[in-house]
Amino acid sequence: MSHKHKDKDKQHGKSSDADPAASLEDIAVEAADSTEPHAHPHTDTLDRKTYLNELARLQIELVKLQEWVKANGLKVVVIFEGRDAAGKGGAIKTITACLNPRVCRVVALGTPTEREKTQWYFQRYVPHLPAAGEIVLFDRSWYNRAGVERVMGFCTEAEYQEFLRACPEFERMLIRSDVILIKYWFSVSDEEQERRFQARIDDPTKRWKLSPMDLQSRAKWMEYSKAKDAMFAYTDTKQSPWYVVNADSKKRARLNVIAHLLSRIPYQDLTPEEINLPPRQDHSGYVRPPITDQTFVPEVY
Repeated sequence: MSHKHKDKDKQHGKSSDADPAASLEDIAVEAADSTEPHAHPHTDTLDRKTYLNELARLQIELVKLQEWVKANGLKVVVIFEGRDAAGKGGAIKTITACLNPRVCRVVALGTPTEREKTQWYFQRYVPHLPAAGEIVLFDRSWYNRAGVERVMGFCTEAEYQEFLRACPEFERMLIRSDVILIKYWFSVSDEEQERRFQARIDDPTKRWKLSPMDLQSRAKWMEYSKAKDAMFAYTDTKQSPWYVVNADSKKRARLNVIAHLLSRIPYQDLTPEEINLPPRQDHSGYVRPPITDQTFVPEVY
């Protein structure tokens, strides 16, 4: 049976009666923490239990999609772009939490090296593209040139204009090579971004998320808006459209992205039949070395 999730009822159906797995509880911690917006009109209607139940259902579908991609040798690229603190990283963690890292991997490239700066712009991204049976999630991508590089002056006007001309053709080349390319733009309001920035400042475990570049993005909000509009004008094509995610509510954004991702790749359920665990081998002839010969981690807790 195919699971295409094309109708709205399937995407927002009743929650599963099964209790969410413990791992899903961990996934939800960040989404349910103090950084969850309270001003969002739908926040109060999506309680934590509903979120976890729906997430558990979607996680199962993601595993089915993974097995379908692997079995059929599909090549999938998913791009996550958007404002700083819009929730891209949290969405990626939620998607990958229950997937096999050998099938689904995340690419988050750092600042280009001096050598990479002299390469063809797309060259540093090409080695990270998927082979058959792989899913690659780009936590930011070649669109850095149309965003931060453009606004912060890290590229020349000629390099920027060449990117706008070349990017649509580069993506058409990928699609002609049977790459399934899906692009998400996480949109967050000015007020919500400021609140999340402040929450990161107040939390020592999250301050690392605020780079000097993130702080400068606040001062250049309008420049980033103009850069995004220009980027969409050139690269929001029929063959490779941008899908905008309303990310003022982290929980809703994550569920909506997963549901949409599932709808973009028709797949079937390849879940194996129930597995019977074989009996353990007889160990009567095995003598275990003394445990005093081993070094154990101190049991502080």
